[in-house]
Amino acid sequence: MSLSASLVLYNNPPTQFEAAIASFISGSQDGMLCVVDNSEQPLSSLWFGHDRVHYVHADKNLGFGAGHNLAMSKVCPHSDLHLLLNPDIEFDAGLLPTLAAMMNAQPEVAALMPRIVYPDGSLQHLCKLLPTPMDLLVRRFLPSRTLKERLNRRYELHHLPLDRPSAVPTLSGCLLLARSPDLLRLGGFDERYFMYMEDVDLVRRLGDLGQTLYTPQVQAVHGYAKGSYRSKKLMGYHLRSAILYFNKWGWFFDPVRTRRNRVAMQAGPVG
Repeated sequence: MSLSASLVLYNNPPTQFEAAIASFISGSQDGMLCVVDNSEQPLSSLWFGHDRVHYVHADKNLGFGAGHNLAMSKVCPHSDLHLLLNPDIEFDAGLLPTLAAMMNAQPEVAALMPRIVYPDGSLQHLCKLLPTPMDLLVRRFLPSRTLKERLNRRYELHHLPLDRPSAVPTLSGCLLLARSPDLLRLGGFDERYFMYMEDVDLVRRLGDLGQTLYTPQVQAVHGYAKGSYRSKKLMGYHLRSAILYFNKWGWFFDPVRTRRNRVAMQAGPVG
């Protein structure tokens, strides 16, 4: 199956994003990567001249979702599978062939995410339920650390096994493999989200087309930093995106959320 990928940059240091580009190039035989640079001044890297890297400098900061949509419009029509990449991702050459083989063998699967770990090897809990207002707007402000940890363990599905796939309602967009025709059919990301929640929204819509699976048998390293927990400006973006999400899908009445979250909490692993 042919593979493409997209990467959106905004003032990222080359030492960060070049590892992501190198990982994709080494892990795909002939896949095309489209890099959309949202920076005010064009970034520079020798990788931008690679024959399998298509570099686009945007006229303005399009945001994460719109940047990926621009990239997908250029490469998805020519591929079967598409990989969404964050700049701070790194993985070995065997990851993409493994994920592509899983997608090829399971036509009912719409998207896959591998295990994601910090640079020190510890697990990032990026598999989640579809969020409720409690999960996004209340949980982070709770004064009780014990109650907050209890809610985190449920929301982040800490019970998932690490030796076989599990069906998960929300996967992270930091490294997500989906079917190119599905992404085009859905119109990609909802561009009303400038930052945050766009991957939750997209994976939810992919879940309407097929299974969204967590596949911890393979892993990638992610230099994940919770920027909205340290920056008031980024927290503002996060809160606005959360409000947009719940206005779109429902604050307290969301039957899809109720059904998918119940299945994720009760069902065993896939396979």
